[in-house]
Amino acid sequence: MSISANRLEILQIAEAVAREKGIEKDVVLRSIENAFAKAARARYGAEHDIHAILDAKSGEMRIERHLTVVEEIEYPMAQLTLEEGRQRDPSAHIGTVFIERLPPVDPGRMAAQMGKQVIMHDVREAERERQFEEYKDRKGEIISGRVKRVEFNTVIIDLGRAEGVMRRKDQIPTDKLQIGTPVRCYVSDVRREAKGHQILLSRSAPEFMIKLFANEVPEIYEGVVEIRACARDPGSRAKIAVISYETSVDPVGACVGQRGSRVQAVVGELSGEKIDIIPWSEDAATYIVNALQPAEVTKVVFDPDVNRVDVIVAEDQLSKAIGRKGQNVRLASELTGWQLDIMTEEKDRERRQKEFAERTELFVVTLGCDETLAQLLASEGFETIEDVAYTPIESMASIDGLNEEVAQDLQDRAMAHLQQVADELDARRRELGVQDDLAGLEGITLQMLVALGEAKVLSLEDFAGLVADDLLASEEIRNGEKVRVPGLLDGFELTRDQVDRMILLARVGMGWIDESELPPDPNALVAAEGDDEGIEEELMPETELVADAAEFDHVEEQDR
Repeated sequence: MSISANRLEILQIAEAVAREKGIEKDVVLRSIENAFAKAARARYGAEHDIHAILDAKSGEMRIERHLTVVEEIEYPMAQLTLEEGRQRDPSAHIGTVFIERLPPVDPGRMAAQMGKQVIMHDVREAERERQFEEYKDRKGEIISGRVKRVEFNTVIIDLGRAEGVMRRKDQIPTDKLQIGTPVRCYVSDVRREAKGHQILLSRSAPEFMIKLFANEVPEIYEGVVEIRACARDPGSRAKIAVISYETSVDPVGACVGQRGSRVQAVVGELSGEKIDIIPWSEDAATYIVNALQPAEVTKVVFDPDVNRVDVIVAEDQLSKAIGRKGQNVRLASELTGWQLDIMTEEKDRERRQKEFAERTELFVVTLGCDETLAQLLASEGFETIEDVAYTPIESMASIDGLNEEVAQDLQDRAMAHLQQVADELDARRRELGVQDDLAGLEGITLQMLVALGEAKVLSLEDFAGLVADDLLASEEIRNGEKVRVPGLLDGFELTRDQVDRMILLARVGMGWIDESELPPDPNALVAAEGDDEGIEEELMPETELVADAAEFDHVEEQDR
């Protein structure tokens, strides 16, 4: 059978489009069928069940009308009753489809334009699906491409068989990307989206630097050296923490390379970004000291309750520790996971003297003891009335200058004060109208109840209707600036997990949810772990209490 020029052209076009877009030829043929079917429905009526069939070998296009045998007619132009079907074919049954051949359609200009749009849409969707399938498993890899265009600070990268998107926050500010510029990027994500699948690329991600080092340093690729953490100020400076699993291999030296060849290769790819390579350490104090290089640290004081570390440096090291515009301390904080507060030795001394005086005053006023005894308690590490009330008598009596009788008297006074405060708080919460069902909620204190009462949260039902952001501080954008919005329980040092559990417990109490939906109690999990105490000792270096007769300083020291 001879094939006309028009039919031959259709097949050739379909094959060319499939080859150019990297999709199956059948996908293009089905799209052409959809376009012809749409044109036929526009001519014969959309109520008809019309199909277009394109022969992949001859290029012949058939237009068919389908009539389906059904029990009850819903669409008269596309369906037949069983009786009507058996008039056509005695063997017809429910579900039988009769096919009627329709004359070929010669689409007009408008129909041809619509058909073209249908084909383009289907081909584009097939191309996107092919790209997603090809790149979905390449997330986390480095790929190469060329800059195709720049749109509103977003760079489109031609990857050969696909396009990647690099948004402004994923770019290195010092990069000079122009159309046609070759570029290497990190595949940060591959997403399915309604507007089309997107391949998101990044050059500012810490993972990009880690992958670059893995390419340049054989020891990293082989697993002998590992980059434990990375913090970047893209285009300016970065810090990486490395560790070696073989004592004979220096992790820092391996990353630097002979005459700095390895690190310079990475620096060149990152447009001159300076990189500090530091040894990672299990000891948190040593790790923090390393992370703050090139500054020399005198000592560090940990406050694990708020994940904060006070870093003490000499006056001449302060500018180095902080860095230009706070860059050094910011990167070190990001690298270690601790909030680092830098202060000079003089400021640290003034702060400790002030804290010592405040604790002394607290014990004098609250416990009614003389100043010498209050100073002794403050110098021995007692910070609150609760510390005095709940420290074992034997431990207090073992302090030089105290005996069991004095320790018992101090503890009785502390307990009496705490009971008085509790009675006053309980009376206040009753005065505010806070109900007993809320007071019985696990994890809630009298101070919290008073704060909730002042905010008109009076019952278990009121509390159960809250969310974590109502109780904890949050941030909002107002007039283009971030504004801190305090929560109802702001200042009580509650974690989000604790708040979420309290709200869920309230909802269990109200019968809104089942108890089985509660997450595990984080406090119970910590108590059940036998090794937790050892971990805390690892993070909290052994402390030394120093009582100076002149200043009564209490110092928690960690040797560098």
